[in-house]
Amino acid sequence: MTANSNRGDATPLCELLTEQRIAKGWSQCDLVARLHTLSGNDSVTREEVSRWERGKRIPGPYWRQWLGDVLDTSSRELELAAAVARRRRRKDSPERRWTIIE
Repeated sequence: MTANSNRGDATPLCELLTEQRIAKGWSQCDLVARLHTLSGNDSVTREEVSRWERGKRIPGPYWRQWLGDVLDTSSRELELAAAVARRRRRKDSPERRWTIIE
């Protein structure tokens, strides 16, 4: 898998993680178990992976490093996908409008 979708634009991290996990035939619980084993850190949960995959949250650099190791994906690809996710969040968020009330 690459950080490019069929449409020619870059893939956000939520889609990339989901695609790669499913391609390996893993459940979210399987991914969590592998992250726990490899990192030695059991603070990530299946619920957190679900948030990552739904685009509700973007994993920080610490978990992106371990995700790259577990999913056999380059850190460069994950960083690009995280940047795309952040860009889409900004684009999709409603504009802030100020109203002056006298």
